[in-house]
Amino acid sequence: MAFMYIDAVFGASGDMLLGALLDAGLSEAALRETLARLPVSGYEISVRREKRLGIAATRAEVSVEEHGHDHHGHEGHRARLLGDIEAIIDGAGLPGRAAEWAKAVFRRLAEAEAKVHGTTPEEVHFHEVGAVDSIVDIVGVCAGLAILGIDRIRSSPLPMGSGYVNSAHGRLPVPAPAVVELMRGAPTRACDEQGELTTPTGAAILVTLADGFGPMPPMVTEAVGYGAGSRQGERVPNVVRVMIGRLCEEAGAGGADEVWLLEANLDDATGETLGAATRSLFAAGALDVWLAPVTMKKGRPGVVLACLADDGALAAVEEAIFRETTTFGVRRSRVVRSKLDREHVEVATPFGAVRVKVGRRAGKVITALPEYDDCVRLAEAKGVTFREVYDSARSAWAAIDGNRGAGRA
Repeated sequence: MAFMYIDAVFGASGDMLLGALLDAGLSEAALRETLARLPVSGYEISVRREKRLGIAATRAEVSVEEHGHDHHGHEGHRARLLGDIEAIIDGAGLPGRAAEWAKAVFRRLAEAEAKVHGTTPEEVHFHEVGAVDSIVDIVGVCAGLAILGIDRIRSSPLPMGSGYVNSAHGRLPVPAPAVVELMRGAPTRACDEQGELTTPTGAAILVTLADGFGPMPPMVTEAVGYGAGSRQGERVPNVVRVMIGRLCEEAGAGGADEVWLLEANLDDATGETLGAATRSLFAAGALDVWLAPVTMKKGRPGVVLACLADDGALAAVEEAIFRETTTFGVRRSRVVRSKLDREHVEVATPFGAVRVKVGRRAGKVITALPEYDDCVRLAEAKGVTFREVYDSARSAWAAIDGNRGAGRA
């Protein structure tokens, strides 16, 4: 299975993402064969090479006939309910998890539209997003991912654009209300290009299928594709780029991940306050917390309270910093961590069992350390020093590791 990073700094739409997959190696014949299974007709898809501000890209354009019909004789461009679209997807016999993904994307769209229009997802009438071209775009992207064997996706933050867009509900501001709802909780970025850069379809695909949004992780890139949008672009090219390959940790190049670094400068915190804040940050889900002495403005001594948090704990950890300290601001930045592969191995000592945390890189043991809490607990229970338990555990691990090495030899 493969990993894909979507570089959507200039925007994203369904047709752009589909074009990028084709540009990266998705077979056009396989795509057409898969789309032909959809119980809809009255559309044509054209695939061609075009340039956007000098960048060669693949344009995948879906054209819908004025009076297209599905296999049941209904007008192909009529508004549909979520259940109608799910039935279309279920009846297509799509590869892999494509049907599951496509229905999840439309469900996400329905929830956003329902929020905007004050109704329920099941009652939403899909106009733009439910038209045949959007069904083809979304199903095409999901099927393309399945055909290419992509099981993990990450995206850059999405630009929102500015101006107005015409819709079935009239003239709407950019970003469209549905896009704003879809992007709740996800990072966005500024872009000085005018117009709708991220469409509801593009946003729905990415917020539904991507693991998260941020910079490109350490990876071995094996294929690159550019998908062209309908516009040329005035300041930036109207393209989206995808990079397909393997994460470095999966390619044997060492483990790595991305986390948030949160920092706050404090010049009025007591030692007790800092100690309580540290405990609260760990309780909120921080991966690590530390304090560094600094000299602040006007020569005041202070500390930098810093911590690491993953996406899931970011909001709770940031809230804990504001709650537990007097800071008026928290710096937030995305950082990449290189990590050893970790496991716990239990060893037997004269004082009892102790877990040893073993760190490996490319299969080789780099470090092995007895767990502090286990050593403290046994030292107190047996009436011995911490050092005695710790050294005994290290010796027990050395004997195990030595025997493993001899076995390999």
